[in-house]
This record gives sequence, C-alpha cells and structure tokens, in this order.
Amino acid sequence: MEKRRARTGACLAMILALAGLVSGGQAPQAGRGAPPAPTPPCGPNLPGDIKNVTKDSRCFELRTYTVQPGSSLDLLHSRFRDHTTALFKKHGMTIIGYWQPVAKPNTLIYLLAYKDGAARDAAWAAFGADPEWVKTRTAMQVNVQVDNVFMSATDYSPMK
Repeated sequence: MEKRRARTGACLAMILALAGLVSGGQAPQAGRGAPPAPTPPCGPNLPGDIKNVTKDSRCFELRTYTVQPGSSLDLLHSRFRDHTTALFKKHGMTIIGYWQPVAKPNTLIYLLAYKDGAARDAAWAAFGADPEWVKTRTAMQVNVQVDNVFMSATDYSPMK
C-alpha cells in the first residue's frame, strides 16, 4: 500500500511539474467554466502517430488558474470548495486532485479525468450551461488566466 501511494505521489509530482511548461494559454476569464475549443485527441484510441501511450488511458486535463491582479485567490478556493467540486461531480468529471503551488501563491492547479475527449467536451458543455454554475460564477467572479494541458497515460504509467 505504501509503495502504491509513493508511486501515485511521484506521478502527481511529475504531472504538477508539467504545469511549469504551460505558458501563453487562453486569455484571462472572469471565472467562466466552459473552454473555448474542442479537446484534442485524448484518452483511448489515439491516432497511430502518438506512441508510448496505453490503449485504455482516460483523457486527463491539467488545468492551471492564475488569479489576475485585483481578483481574490481566496474567493477562487471558496468557489471550488463550496460549489465547483460538486458541479464537476454532477457532470461526470473525475477529480484527481487540487493543488496550491507553494512558489506561485496566486495559482490553483487541478487535474480532471474523463472517459475520452468526447466525454470531456460533453461534461464541460453541461457544466457551463448548468444554472447553478451560472449563478455561482456571477456571484463569485474571479478573473483568472486559464491554461490547460491534455494528456493520455503512457503504457507504463501506474495511473491510467
């Protein structure tokens, strides 16, 4: 059990390290939940030119929210803690975890998993249209820069 936790922890540490590779990304958003573009190929049954991934991987999405000047990181955490997490679950998103980078105090990083890219797109569409989300994002506005990375598990990854 301890070895499994250590491997999972090491995997998550490597995933979080990827967050440092994310740059540019999308324009700042006032806490909008719907992404602007469809998901690239992600999860199972990837095109043949993508090597070293397992055929049964879920689609993973690493999201990094950087709170812009004048907005509140505490409000963002409250929104996730009190509202967004339940809505993610309601719409079939699997939450792997949330992290607060210690060297980037204005940032929230989280990892979601979906059956595949189509399931991801459907979940975000339903989430973005959910009246409870519309009410929450209006009441708890936070201006964030959103960056995301789509991933499939390697054929040797302990997490699939």
